[in-house]
Amino acid sequence: MVSRCFKSLLVAAFSLCCLLFSNISRAQEKPIPGGEAGKKEAPKLDPAKIILEHVADAHEFHFFTLSKKPVSIPLPVILYSADKGWSVFMASRFEHGEATYNGYRLLEENFIEEQKLDPKVFKAGKIYAADASGNPDAAVKVYDFSLGRNAVQVLISVLLLIWIMGKVAGKYAKGQGVKTAPSGFQNAVEPVITFVRDEVGKSNLGDRYEKYMPFLLTVFFFILINNLIGLVPGTANVTGNIAFTAVLGIISFVVILFSTNKHYWGHIINPPVPMGVKPIMIPVEIMGIFTKPFALIIRLFANMVSGHIIILSFICLIFIFGAMNTGLGWGTSPFFILLSIFIYLIEILVAFIQAFIFANLTAVFIGQAFEGSHDHGDHADGHHDDAVMV
Repeated sequence: MVSRCFKSLLVAAFSLCCLLFSNISRAQEKPIPGGEAGKKEAPKLDPAKIILEHVADAHEFHFFTLSKKPVSIPLPVILYSADKGWSVFMASRFEHGEATYNGYRLLEENFIEEQKLDPKVFKAGKIYAADASGNPDAAVKVYDFSLGRNAVQVLISVLLLIWIMGKVAGKYAKGQGVKTAPSGFQNAVEPVITFVRDEVGKSNLGDRYEKYMPFLLTVFFFILINNLIGLVPGTANVTGNIAFTAVLGIISFVVILFSTNKHYWGHIINPPVPMGVKPIMIPVEIMGIFTKPFALIIRLFANMVSGHIIILSFICLIFIFGAMNTGLGWGTSPFFILLSIFIYLIEILVAFIQAFIFANLTAVFIGQAFEGSHDHGDHADGHHDDAVMV
């Protein structure tokens, strides 16, 4: 039974990889100058460009390309300029950067290269005002309030989180799972909540864990949902976006600061070290206040973006070897596809691990903010609780 499930998972992962990277093999064919009629030459593969496009934001959810026609879900474009006022339309009006609409143009990398535009002035993926000939005009200020795929996916994740937790909470409110055994999806969520409560909350925060459990559970499930959605081909890798992880880190930073006490700040301003070492330790302790959220931000971002980059790199290697020699490309493709599937399965595990690590480290840092506290509820024998000192 386990073997059958594992084979089914491999088939599903292989299908997802094929759909996700099918557009990589598509290339615009160009006639060879002076060559024989009918012979075509494909442009060189640019792995860095493909990888950056995959992890960057966009105005659509692009799934794959079928017969040179992209299959995607366009998103709303909301623009404002002094000349035209407000403009609201769907991103499909740009025809993937091939057309202008209502005096605006979405720049693609190919268009910038063909028109020899200055890449320092004109950025791919950005919308500019266009002149009568369709060329972008950087002098016209355009305010872009569009909903990119990152923003839309975050909204979807929020709605999913509210819906899932609302359904589970509704069952508990009716007594199911309290007076009777839990059922359905409640069975899957309850052990996870219990695990976060015991291994993250109680072990790091001691008797104060209940106060922080709503925040820790929200952070855990919100990151987990975004991690899992980001593994679906065509979706955005939101947790691999530094802006997203920065917001989560700042929120955790604020919670940590509001959890501090005079003993915590006393150790920072006047660390318990010899007088000669204090001038060195005080700046280090102050810097440590900011390194905690920074560690949360970089750890989640780096781990979630690295898996996508590795998978893309393996797939790109197939076409790099294929450009060198057709037989070499076909010969190495099964090996690189298997590696991609393996990394994809690892990424499913990493999605859970990184959600746990972010919540756990947040709890650890909050627990450290209690350092030196002598509240009666935290100490049964007059000594600091070891769980708080983690």
